[in-house]
Amino acid sequence: MKRLPIPEDVTGEEIDRDVRQELQSLPKTLAEDVAKNLVMVARLIDEDPEGAYGYSRVALRLASRVAAVREAAGFAAYANQKYAEALAEFRAARRMTGTVDLWPVMADCERGLGRPEKALDMAGAPEVHKLDKAGQVEMRLVAAGARRDMGQLDAAIVTLQSPELASNSVQPWTARLRYAYADALLAAGRADEAREWFAKAVEADRDGSTDASDRLAEMDGVEFVDALDEESAEETPEETEVAADMESDTEAAAETRTGAESDVESGAESGAESGAESGAESDVESDVESEAGSEQD
Repeated sequence: MKRLPIPEDVTGEEIDRDVRQELQSLPKTLAEDVAKNLVMVARLIDEDPEGAYGYSRVALRLASRVAAVREAAGFAAYANQKYAEALAEFRAARRMTGTVDLWPVMADCERGLGRPEKALDMAGAPEVHKLDKAGQVEMRLVAAGARRDMGQLDAAIVTLQSPELASNSVQPWTARLRYAYADALLAAGRADEAREWFAKAVEADRDGSTDASDRLAEMDGVEFVDALDEESAEETPEETEVAADMESDTEAAAETRTGAESDVESGAESGAESGAESGAESDVESDVESEAGSEQD
């Protein structure tokens, strides 16, 4: 695989200190190249997942034995819905590090592969107890999603009911947890409760990680119109009438010109015919006079 272009402002120093430390096992030049590709993965993964995936493959080819590279490759594949590939990379990274941090996203890959039962098994595994608070909340979200995959809406709602959901404290996971709960309520036909929790999700969503505000507006019957479309739609009745009059005048003028041209052509044809008839009559008279003269002689 050929190397991809790296912008001049990317130095490789932007990566986390822990990742940079992992790369110290590589030759310096190689470590710098890998670091730059990892920076590009992080930079593009949200806006251009396909581009991020390309850089992750380059980094993987350069340093497949570095756990941070395998993890980055896993997240890039996950962002592109390549769940089997992502799961393989996450498993490799976990074997290298021995940590359980990737357990929730590995379970979500099982969901992506159409195996929600496997995801639920992982949600009940001992590894979950080793996760930090953020990881446990993430695992709860995955488990609720698996329940919904299986058509168990009530079970999904119960799964999300937790001290973290009830807390008034806003944490990095709060908006997503409230959003998932609201969405599950709405799917279960509990619209009033869903609206309440979408509103709570909006309050906690400080960085726009969800579309809770759009969902809330949709429930309230608010429609967003594109500015350009709105300008086109705001043409006044007077403007419409003037445009219609102008079009009518133009058509009338065209008809007048056509009529005039027809009259001219008709006149020309009549003149030509009259001239031809007069000429013919003159020729006949001349012939009669000639014949009379001859008789007299």
